[in-house]
Amino acid sequence: MHKRIAVITGAAKGIGKSIAQRFARDGYQCVLVDVDEVQGQQLAKELGKDAIFRSCDISDESDVKKLFESLERIDVLINNAGIIRDNMIWKMPVEDFDRVANINLKGTWMMCREAALRMKEQRSGRIVNIASRAWLGNPGQSNYAASKAGVVSLTRVLALELGRYGILVNAIAPGLIDTPLAQGLTDEVREKLIQAQPTKSMGKPEDVAHAAAFLCDENTLFITGQTLYVDGGKSIGAGL
Repeated sequence: MHKRIAVITGAAKGIGKSIAQRFARDGYQCVLVDVDEVQGQQLAKELGKDAIFRSCDISDESDVKKLFESLERIDVLINNAGIIRDNMIWKMPVEDFDRVANINLKGTWMMCREAALRMKEQRSGRIVNIASRAWLGNPGQSNYAASKAGVVSLTRVLALELGRYGILVNAIAPGLIDTPLAQGLTDEVREKLIQAQPTKSMGKPEDVAHAAAFLCDENTLFITGQTLYVDGGKSIGAGL
């Protein structure tokens, strides 16, 4: 039996790296997709025969098409790549809105389109889109929150379009996760965010990886179009 092939974008660090490590342990052949060739190649080396690295800018259609042309097949797609360019709306350049939307939403859409073409022929597949709790609203993130709201809506539409072909499409909405981004915050800001959590703690990248593994498990057969919050309960009520 062939190994299931999982394509993971933004795989070089943070949440994407943890997802890649988890899926490799679970017996997948992982295709690590990122623009960071140094860290991407390093992770592929660490994972050994269970992983290969592919450099790809998911906001570039030709790059995305080349990536999929290089694949023998695809069983799982994890759309994790994304960026932030935070600012209050009156300070935000239109270029920052466009860049975030092009990667977080359009790039995810293009990856889903190419995967859908192949999964439809196979009549099987799993797509997990990494959204964010921020889609519910976050000050200073009008571009990011809007892009992630688009990812949630995209997930729901694709679940409707692809379900008849044996393809399940879900989203994960992480909250405050202990990634290099969170580690770059000042101690004061980080503690303020932690105290806004019902759990009074940050999540780990492994928490998101575990959720992705569950949604892609071959025994998970009747869940599609859903958004799974991995946020320590932050999505339940109002906070920061």
